[in-house]
Amino acid sequence: MKLTWKQIEPFVKSPDPKARVVLIYGPDNGLMRERAKLIGKTIVPDLTDPFNVSTLTADQLHDDTARLSDEAKAFSMMGGSRLIHIENATDKITTTIKQYLEDPSGENLVIIEAGELTNRSSLRLLCEKSKNAAAIPCYIEDERGVSQVIRQNLSEENLMIDMDALNWLAASIAGDRGRVRGEIAKLITYMGQEKRKITLNDVQACCGDAGSGSIDDLIYAVAGAQPQNAMTSYAQLLQEGIPVVIILRSLQNHFKRLHYMQALIRSGQNLDQAIKGLQPPIFYKFESAFKSQIVRWTMPKINRVLDRLNDLEAQSKQTGTPVETLCSQAILSISATR
Repeated sequence: MKLTWKQIEPFVKSPDPKARVVLIYGPDNGLMRERAKLIGKTIVPDLTDPFNVSTLTADQLHDDTARLSDEAKAFSMMGGSRLIHIENATDKITTTIKQYLEDPSGENLVIIEAGELTNRSSLRLLCEKSKNAAAIPCYIEDERGVSQVIRQNLSEENLMIDMDALNWLAASIAGDRGRVRGEIAKLITYMGQEKRKITLNDVQACCGDAGSGSIDDLIYAVAGAQPQNAMTSYAQLLQEGIPVVIILRSLQNHFKRLHYMQALIRSGQNLDQAIKGLQPPIFYKFESAFKSQIVRWTMPKINRVLDRLNDLEAQSKQTGTPVETLCSQAILSISATR
């Protein structure tokens, strides 16, 4: 079964019993792990239980096609249901999953974690079209989606947050649900027993070095004409597993903000007035650099950069595109602009 966006969260909290195989896929590894964990706990409360949880890889199933059925139809030594967790899945296990779905266990659940799968993926199509399977996409969340997660988690702790603080935090940590959860937990710990409204100062004091700190380093190196620093930051982000699309969108957002500042100044506002009205606000340690960039980047230059970044994001969605290399070339070129 193919789940709609509105069906995903209810399914994760209470999986449809007709789905004996659940495929979780997409570029957001943090969200994928979180959903696999939540669904798994509806079957086996303790996911470290070696008797009731069996972890397999795609290679193991490819080498031994009968193993999935053996594991999934085995009885629990301790009673109750068992969970079979398949990691790093690819299309090479499609035939194995198809055979299993012809006669699946009615008691035990199979969860499959895969990376990004195209809409032509045989494994994805199988789980979307099968009545006794489900496919759950985990796409990279934008700031709006992250804002909802932040509000929900803080609300569970009886905490409220100012809008400017929410906007700043969402912009800082969008991109990976795992990092989002970590920063929220840090903020909750920081607030302690104080049940007052969380302010921008609180968020910046606690999460000023949030997961996107190195993304900020890249952004300000690119817009600040520092090619060497930009390439160093870019390499670090790739090493940390930050998706290229998040890097591109972060650069786009920054140059859109510069574009907006130029428009305000053209309308008659001075530099300080324009920056003061910016939402989310600029983190204080970047304010001086941001002012310099507003002066440096003219409207025509900004438009050319945005056109290039938009084209690059469109290319990144095409299969086989060497997106990391193209992004590297763009970063080097933009940061060398005079």
